[in-house]
Amino acid sequence: MVLSPRLDQRQSQSLVMTPQLQQAIKLLQMSNIELSEFVETELEQNPMLERDEGDRRDDRIDGDDDPPSEDSAATETAALEDIDFSTAEPAEIPESKALDAELDNTYTNDSGSDVDGPAFDAGPYKETGGGGGFDGLPPDLEQTLSEQTSLRDHLMAQIGMEIEHPVDRIIGSHLIDLLDDAGYLRGELSDVSEILGCDVARVEATLKVMQRLDPPGIFARDLKQCLRLQLEDLNRYDPCMQALLDNLEILASRNLSELARICQVDADDLAEMIQEVKALNPKPATAFDHTVSQPITPDVLMRAKPGGGWLIELNSETLPRVLINNHYHSEILGKTKDRQDKSYITEQFQSANWLVKSLHQRATTILKVATELVAQQDMFFRLGVQHLKPLVLRDIAEVIEMHESTVSRVTSNKYMATPRGIFELKYFFTSSIGSTHGGDAHSAEAVRYRIKALIDGELPKKILSDDKLVVLLKSEGMDIARRTVAKYRESMRIPSSVQRRRDKAAPR
Repeated sequence: MVLSPRLDQRQSQSLVMTPQLQQAIKLLQMSNIELSEFVETELEQNPMLERDEGDRRDDRIDGDDDPPSEDSAATETAALEDIDFSTAEPAEIPESKALDAELDNTYTNDSGSDVDGPAFDAGPYKETGGGGGFDGLPPDLEQTLSEQTSLRDHLMAQIGMEIEHPVDRIIGSHLIDLLDDAGYLRGELSDVSEILGCDVARVEATLKVMQRLDPPGIFARDLKQCLRLQLEDLNRYDPCMQALLDNLEILASRNLSELARICQVDADDLAEMIQEVKALNPKPATAFDHTVSQPITPDVLMRAKPGGGWLIELNSETLPRVLINNHYHSEILGKTKDRQDKSYITEQFQSANWLVKSLHQRATTILKVATELVAQQDMFFRLGVQHLKPLVLRDIAEVIEMHESTVSRVTSNKYMATPRGIFELKYFFTSSIGSTHGGDAHSAEAVRYRIKALIDGELPKKILSDDKLVVLLKSEGMDIARRTVAKYRESMRIPSSVQRRRDKAAPR
């Protein structure tokens, strides 16, 4: 066999991921925050893009900003030239004006009725008194403003009264910086002594003083010490309480008989001790936590129509609005002579055009998927979670004629505001549980809801085991195995039947 070179032509098809296609796919799976950051970056880098700020209205009031006429300007100039500033006469202030007020308007702190002028009716503030500077007047607005005190400010104010030595105050302020969000002291005292250049014994002595500050339980090293400090503040830390705190793991397991034997108390005393421990605050710093949790901003808004049905629309506040500046593009392209500059301008213009189209396509796709989701889960929105249908990506993709991967990207990190709350679009996709009667399958989320409802309604003397839950669910038409019930129960953080029996048998 002789080897020789040969020239052939072959025709084939292949899917190539162009940069524009990659960008469109990337935009599709972005959340609203990530999309806003991406668009802001593009606005900074691409001169052909501009932010769509809507219609700009002229806020100027007619006549206010009119330029002065030439006649009025000349008149004012002539009037200024006629004034002789070198021979100005001294100003005389009459005695009646010495207080920059009328005599009959001077405050005399006289609440009688002989004061000239109309009487002021204080209304509901007549009997309040104080605060405003005038009898019967409401307090100043500045005096009604509230200020939230931080934990650091609260502790620093107490340090000034409880600790006298300046070195100990510095140690105390450093210990405040080591507190976590719950109020526990994190870090080693040896590191504090090394940083501040003092003895560990002095740091420990300062820590004992700091642990007596308000709120009780602050600067504790662990949960046991936090509870002990609060009980000492209430003068309720005795040997029985000490034995209870030393065996918190037994208390968590609800083994009350063993706990009563260790603490050497009867059942009634143990119940009172447990109630006292429950009344304590395991996170003493949370009283000063003023952070406001930010709600999720939905991408899709859903509301009921007056005549029936649902109205689905995109949240316009989360959609970045950008436009292509065609006027700037045509103007700068006409003045550019260099070929490289023209190529750059054309490239930026095409990139801007593709970004605008991608944003429009992204919005259209999200709206299309959300509309079909609402149509599929109509009974959920009308009747509740127990009527949630089993749904997979393929069911939506076949209806809207898109690929499953596209639906998966659309539903990632996207939220919809519904009459039943804000849900992630992924929430509506659940696996199915077969029916024992051959009917429609049940959604896994609906089965979880039913399991939780059965457990919440069980009696303390009739705790439902997993096997009993399987029997009850099958009687309702849900074909489910015991291990599936256990998996769903654990995913909802519901304890086992043994632990629930101990919890419900314990005194409240």
